[in-house]
Amino acid sequence: MTGGSVKFGVFYELSVPRPWTRESERMVYENALEQVRLADEIGFDHVWAVEHHFLEEYSHCSAPELFLTACAMQTKNIRVGHGIVVCVPEFNHPIRVAERAAVLDILSGGRLEFGTGRSATWTELGGFRANPDTTKKSWDEYVHAIPKMWMQERFGFEGEFFSMPTRAVLPKPYQDPHPPMWVAVSTPGTEMDAADRGMGALGVNFTTFKEQERRVQEYRRRVANCTPAGAFVTDQLASANFLYCHDDSATGIGTGGRMIGTFQYLAGQLDMAKEAFPTKGYPSPGLLANTRRQAQSPGEAGQPPEGIAIGNPEQITRELKKWEACGVDRINFILNANEIIPQEQVLESLRLFGREVMPNFVGARSGS
Repeated sequence: MTGGSVKFGVFYELSVPRPWTRESERMVYENALEQVRLADEIGFDHVWAVEHHFLEEYSHCSAPELFLTACAMQTKNIRVGHGIVVCVPEFNHPIRVAERAAVLDILSGGRLEFGTGRSATWTELGGFRANPDTTKKSWDEYVHAIPKMWMQERFGFEGEFFSMPTRAVLPKPYQDPHPPMWVAVSTPGTEMDAADRGMGALGVNFTTFKEQERRVQEYRRRVANCTPAGAFVTDQLASANFLYCHDDSATGIGTGGRMIGTFQYLAGQLDMAKEAFPTKGYPSPGLLANTRRQAQSPGEAGQPPEGIAIGNPEQITRELKKWEACGVDRINFILNANEIIPQEQVLESLRLFGREVMPNFVGARSGS
């Protein structure tokens, strides 16, 4: 399958190194906002933020709707994405999810991308006293009910995980009929759940090109015959990546490799649901285990792992063209991990990427 219209995004965990302080947590948020402002100017298409709770160092992003609102207020064109809202009753009530998302869509002028998911760590699921065996079912209930709250003047519901009498859920989103809907793909097969519901697959797992192409083709086949959960089909696949671009190849690979290694180390500390709680609801450890395995061998003979966007502009262009060729629509980049790369170097990496790499991709938005 041939691509040709790949778009780029930035993706935030908002990791904060120990020992954190009020000032250091604030600095991580301020650095991220500065990066997002620059990404908007350069021509990046979207910024995504996770929702995580209790994950020390790895992610201090427990209120992504606030971070994304700040992003929207400080930018003009970049779309703001929930990557993701946790669709589990103990975390978020669906009415509140619908209301907050609609307000963010209004404040951003219709720039919201609505990503959904169900959490994957026992630290989080157990912390909220959620049952891992039922999160897939509650997610499914949410993604069918929420778009109806947005589209219908009044909405009532009697479900397994939540019920409500008929009420007007207000405000309504600015986008008509509602924002594009996505699903986080951190365990194999979830991309097919996305396809069957007409939702975008927000890939957060790192995989080979051959496997990615197989998944893309199956996703396209399934989504073409889907029954959408919302009003329309979002036929899009996104892949996660790391980005560190430098004129000197060795510097780019060295600094980028340390970022990946740091991310891998932080991810390795997390208690995944499958590893901590025997449940059929989580068939594999998913993203973080995949990342751990891939990051064990950061490349031989000074070369980064296949497909990873670290190195000089030529190397990065070559690797990203492979993703484009296998049919991926969007590539989302992690720019730092635990602040190990100084902020000015992160910004310069972005600037260089904008000057030397983005012009090679016709789908990328042309920045100022």
